[in-house]
Amino acid sequence: MTDATNNPVLPAAEAGRPIRKIPENRPGSAFKRAENRAAYLFLMPWLAGIVLITALPMLASLYLSFTNYAVIGLPTWIGFDNYVRLFTADRRFVTSIWVTLKYVGFSVPLVLVFSLAVAAFLNRGLRGLAIYRSLFYVPSLIGASVGIGLLWKEVFGERGVINDILGWFGIAGRGWINNPTFALPSVITLNVWTFGASMVIFLAALRQIPDSYYEAASIDGANSWQRFRRITLPLITPVIFFNTVLLLINSFQSFTQAFVVSGGRGGPVDSTLLYSLYLYQQAFQQLQMGYASAMAWILLLAIGIATALMFWSSRFWVFYGDR
Repeated sequence: MTDATNNPVLPAAEAGRPIRKIPENRPGSAFKRAENRAAYLFLMPWLAGIVLITALPMLASLYLSFTNYAVIGLPTWIGFDNYVRLFTADRRFVTSIWVTLKYVGFSVPLVLVFSLAVAAFLNRGLRGLAIYRSLFYVPSLIGASVGIGLLWKEVFGERGVINDILGWFGIAGRGWINNPTFALPSVITLNVWTFGASMVIFLAALRQIPDSYYEAASIDGANSWQRFRRITLPLITPVIFFNTVLLLINSFQSFTQAFVVSGGRGGPVDSTLLYSLYLYQQAFQQLQMGYASAMAWILLLAIGIATALMFWSSRFWVFYGDR
């Protein structure tokens, strides 16, 4: 029923009755408890993985880092002896730190620059963009595999493709991976070759920049470099920061390339002895699991400090839309 203004009106028989309210979902209600049980049930696989696969092994490795544990037998508590030995009596540990810092210091900027350059090139409206994007992304999927490491070892070998190409120009080749001067650059080159993941992220960011920004800058007389420097770079600094953090963390943990190229030895003359490779040697070749656990926690601390410094520095060069 409605009144003269078409507003609903209750019948006379219903007007005197109290209005029944729908009960709210109180915290202690049966419905709320059932919802909580369902949520915990779906979270159980994730919680079990966090506890059994991540938390408990981390706590176990923290305990083992203060013990002398040779896998065979029970661990013996020795306190901070492993950490003292690392910094005072292990020259290869210091060498692995220096090699890893050089690897990270060169590979991260090179991957960033190369992936951004390729993304900017692909963003120019090429036909078949999806095909090019997929082709450039493939190395990121297979670059860390053992097969690619073996292929890279052959490419940079004394009779590899690189020396064959140099021979066309009358340049005598060499065993690149057997030379202490060029072994680490060869591994860095392999890491740079796997730039596809960063490139795809950069390309997605570039395609989000409105064309009107570039059109306005062109009208004002800005050239290509000025548009890139004044428009593109500031707008993609959050993505640069994101890629830098990911590359930094992955580079500190790099293992497969150096292991395959050097045959697991980190040679020649420890020139490719990355930190993770030396940790592997101590854990699974020397069976010094307690010593390796101490190395693992130092690596975790180093990555945490590097990541924290990146987040601290981001306030000075990363620009977001709401600032």
